[in-house]
Amino acid sequence: MATIDYRNQTTIVTGASSGLGAEFARQLAGRGSNLVLVARRADRLKSLADELTRAHGITVTVVARDLGRPDAGRTLRAELESRGIHATGLINNAGFGTHDAFTNEDPERLQSMIALNISSLVDLSRAYVEPLTATGTGFLINVASLLGHQPTPYMSVYGATKAFVLSFTESLWEETRGTGLRVLALCPGATRTEFYDAAGSQTADYGARRVTPEMVVRTALDTLGRRSAPPSVITNGRPVALVTKLLPRRQAVQLMGRLARR
Repeated sequence: MATIDYRNQTTIVTGASSGLGAEFARQLAGRGSNLVLVARRADRLKSLADELTRAHGITVTVVARDLGRPDAGRTLRAELESRGIHATGLINNAGFGTHDAFTNEDPERLQSMIALNISSLVDLSRAYVEPLTATGTGFLINVASLLGHQPTPYMSVYGATKAFVLSFTESLWEETRGTGLRVLALCPGATRTEFYDAAGSQTADYGARRVTPEMVVRTALDTLGRRSAPPSVITNGRPVALVTKLLPRRQAVQLMGRLARR
């Protein structure tokens, strides 16, 4: 594939108000991409948009919206195209997790997690897979997690949603291979973001060392730009994924349970 010229791209970044989403916006802006920033917190989006416009002279569109609705992707595409905005790249980053025993979880919170982490991501991917492919230089990054590679006691639903994202995205990578569309599942390990505040626990990293959002996003974009990019990339914590794959399944589950209870 040809090298990505981000100066000719308009990239949608969901969950752009903080963490990895905000860092994706900053690094993409630094490479020259115009942006569409989507999240619920309008004030944060506006502040970030002002920062990036001043620093890089790009066009930044802000869409304050809760993506946890069944038709999130189709509605967003229709709204943007009615305004003359045709995206060539999509970063599906919006999502959240909780850390607790399943029996203590709030059912409505679990449904919201599944809606955002899975349903919204699938709808956005489906809404944009054809127009991104048609450009010949489009790209799609779906943010999964290291936790999608192994069982996740005390984050059972979150881990399952990320396992879905990983499997779905790798399958889409194969389906679209040769079309010009670049597809990548990003699997970060523990990262220094607000994720742990939202999860309600600072121990939701299973004892792993946290890396910076800058490192995670840089790894993602560098991987995406490779001539023969893989379907997924683990940015940090690879030994955990390797150990749990090598262990018998019973021992892998028990190991992750012990780490979660630390």
